[in-house]
Amino acid sequence: MTEGVPQLPSQRALGDLVTDVMRDMITGGRFEPGQHLKESELADALDVSRGPIRQALARLEQEGHVEIRRHRGAFISTLTRTDVEEVHTLRGAIERLAASRACTRLDATGFAELDAVLDEMKSVSTPIAPEDAARLDLRFHDIIYTYSQHGRVQRVWESIRGQVTVFLRARNASFPDFGQVGHSEHKELRDALALADPRAAEDAIDKHILGAYERLKRLDLPDR
Repeated sequence: MTEGVPQLPSQRALGDLVTDVMRDMITGGRFEPGQHLKESELADALDVSRGPIRQALARLEQEGHVEIRRHRGAFISTLTRTDVEEVHTLRGAIERLAASRACTRLDATGFAELDAVLDEMKSVSTPIAPEDAARLDLRFHDIIYTYSQHGRVQRVWESIRGQVTVFLRARNASFPDFGQVGHSEHKELRDALALADPRAAEDAIDKHILGAYERLKRLDLPDR
């Protein structure tokens, strides 16, 4: 449990720090779906008391990473078809808006940021680790949300970003084709944004995120 756990800096609230570390551990695949998270073990591993652990688990439950079961404790959430459908439809709604706004607000600096991520995608070795593929994917989309210049949309994105990370990791673990399609699919989206046409940007986003959703639907997931 303690191997590879980062040191916690002291300048931020401990509960927030523990939440961030545990979220990274979950989205990075350190725990298995359905795994029981024991407060005592987590506290020992992170060298904190149980209080910040409980705060973190409550936050992570709100974000959908953890299920807290009465009298049984906390468990890593199991990916279900309902989860995938709900997050996909919500992401589709907010990202269409983000892209339609970003396409008229992206400047030379913004496109340079997108192109830098595309260059990394193009140079990845095959096969790429699922968490690394998810990280590159989300970096690209983070830029779109930043240039949407819409604070509320960005906050909604941050609230589901962790779950999207889990979904993308599952998608890349089950369909290890990011090395073949990651660059080309995101390049197509980048070129649509460069048209500065909100309708074209919306259509490109719809097509882009549908691919990941269709792959996830092919997994043998429980309904709920």
